[in-house]
Amino acid sequence: MKHVLFVCGRNLRRSPTAEAIFADAPGVETASAGLNPDAEEPLTAELVEWADLIFVMEKAQRAKLSARFRGSLKRARVICLDIPDRFEFMDPELVRLLRAKVTPLLR
Repeated sequence: MKHVLFVCGRNLRRSPTAEAIFADAPGVETASAGLNPDAEEPLTAELVEWADLIFVMEKAQRAKLSARFRGSLKRARVICLDIPDRFEFMDPELVRLLRAKVTPLLR
């Protein structure tokens, strides 16, 4: 089972959408969290350590993740999807982008 973590700022739109889309993918267990202090589900060291693969939505989030959780990032591969914060939860264009960018990397 591959543990896949989706991370954005507040865990309101992009990362929960990604978690929902890929929740039923074969051989994959998903979770999502946010890096901001007011995140719906704040990112923890335990979640980072749990993950085999971490998808961040923006380059700045990758830098923040590395700075804050350096000690917990021993084995996870971190990939930036370059998806801006301009979509609503389950927005069809967001779903299309996530499927196009993430699906090939889950194989």
